[in-house]
Amino acid sequence: MSHQESDVRELALAVFATSGRLIGTGNELVAHLGLTSAWWQVLGALRYSPVPLPTASIARNMGLTRQAVQRVVDLLAERGLVEFQDNPHHRRAKLIVLTDAGIAAVTGAEQAVAPLDEEIADRVGRARIRDAVQTLEAMNAILADWLDRAVPPSLPDPNAQKETLS
Repeated sequence: MSHQESDVRELALAVFATSGRLIGTGNELVAHLGLTSAWWQVLGALRYSPVPLPTASIARNMGLTRQAVQRVVDLLAERGLVEFQDNPHHRRAKLIVLTDAGIAAVTGAEQAVAPLDEEIADRVGRARIRDAVQTLEAMNAILADWLDRAVPPSLPDPNAQKETLS
């Protein structure tokens, strides 16, 4: 493995480790609000989007599956944190909109995490954080482009005869 490949692998492993810790820490920090990191992630995606989004767009923006986001959205709707609106661009793909309770929940989550955000910013430094964001955004764009170009693996032919052990 080249040094370049090794550096990319180290970055990927660091992202995986950080993601796991971020989710675990987020769960702890927002549990008192009745939220999970997954719920907070979807609420945050909606809060910072300039327009209401359908489930598929939230999933695409967050690098998640549509099904996983739909499960979270349904739970958030049951709890009155989001509501569905008609989508003028697509009859079946409803737009997801934060309710007042949803805005309060995501605001509470942001307040709960603010001291940790401040500590990370102080210890890591804002310039390094901005560089990391740019690096991860570039990496994300490359991954999305690569996936768009990738040929999906062939699926087994359901009509093909299966071998049997005799």
